[in-house]
Formats: sequence, structure tokens, C-alpha cells
Amino acid sequence: MAGSTAFEWLCTAVEESTTLERLEARGTVRIALKEAGLEPRAVTPSELRVLVQKVLPRELRQRGVANEAALCERLIAGLQVLESQGGGPSSDTPDAIFRRLGGGA
Repeated sequence: MAGSTAFEWLCTAVEESTTLERLEARGTVRIALKEAGLEPRAVTPSELRVLVQKVLPRELRQRGVANEAALCERLIAGLQVLESQGGGPSSDTPDAIFRRLGGGA
């Protein structure tokens, strides 16, 4: 299942900023999303900023990530930049594909 641009960015940032392997980083973000009731394929940068503030620090701490608060601050800043660049949900969601096939905008 493909995730939104913001989801993919966050997973990559967590992986590159911690000792977590790719699957561990993605799983950690997915667990946090599930707890918040959000879907990876449709999550926006602004929703992820709240997730990183409220839920992700605890998930990172449980996995032994040091300085999770500082990491989350950097992730929030990155998500703000992504949001300003229009990094919302992927344009290849099922709804977007059907709109294109049907000739809708």
C-alpha cells in the first residue's frame, strides 16, 4: 500500500535520523498513525505534525530512540517545509485515479 508523500517523507526521515531499520521506522510511524486513526495513503503534513507532537515521541521512546524530543522538533520543522511545498496526499490515490479516468478535475 502506497502512502502519501508526507507519510513517505516522515518514514524516510525517521529511518535516516535513528538506528531503526527501514521496516522498523515505517512500522513505528504506521503504529502511531493507527493510534491516531489516520491512513498512511491520505495523511497530510499538518496531520503528521500533530502526530509527531502527540504520539510519535512515545513510540520512539519505546523503541530506544535517544533524544526523541529533539528529533520530533526537527521532524515537525521538516513537515512544515513539506507542507509549504504542497506535499499533501499522493496524487495516485484511488479517488484521484478514478477522477482522471472519468475526466473529472
